[in-house]
Amino acid sequence: MIESELLFLGLLKESPKHGYEIKKEIKEILTTFVGLDLKSIYYPLRVLEKKGFLIKSQGKYGRRPLRYTYNLTPRGEARFLSLLNKSFLDFKRPQFSLDLSLYFLKFIRPGLAKRRLKARITVLKKLSHALRNTTLSLRKKAKRKSVSILPILEHNLRMVESEEEFLRYFIKTL
Repeated sequence: MIESELLFLGLLKESPKHGYEIKKEIKEILTTFVGLDLKSIYYPLRVLEKKGFLIKSQGKYGRRPLRYTYNLTPRGEARFLSLLNKSFLDFKRPQFSLDLSLYFLKFIRPGLAKRRLKARITVLKKLSHALRNTTLSLRKKAKRKSVSILPILEHNLRMVESEEEFLRYFIKTL
């Protein structure tokens, strides 16, 4: 729950939001980088509300139906800052979906293994291309405003490039 707490509290630190805004921002922007699979956002929001980290207020905007807006409380802001500071020193071993496949590689033919690994390189190339394009696009926008997602994109790009480099080497050893 700590990562999801940090995520929700951080989004609400930016500004008060209603549930759909939170869900949309997580889905469109952060899911790629955070790696959280949230089935529902409303349960974690209820938990945070019960802990006193946020408050929920009702509002009606124009002709839209009644909806709830979530706001960070002072206690929630303190929790966010505490989690953010701890997260810099929270080390977990990176996990790559490929690792388990490599462990059991001896159970498939070498030719098939090479084809699968080359296919993965193709996917990685597409991903690195998309990351580069997004980074370039955001750098242009960064001249107008601060874009905090740039370091995340660059970190992900380096990780993808590193895996691609490893796979090229590894294929030669098969």
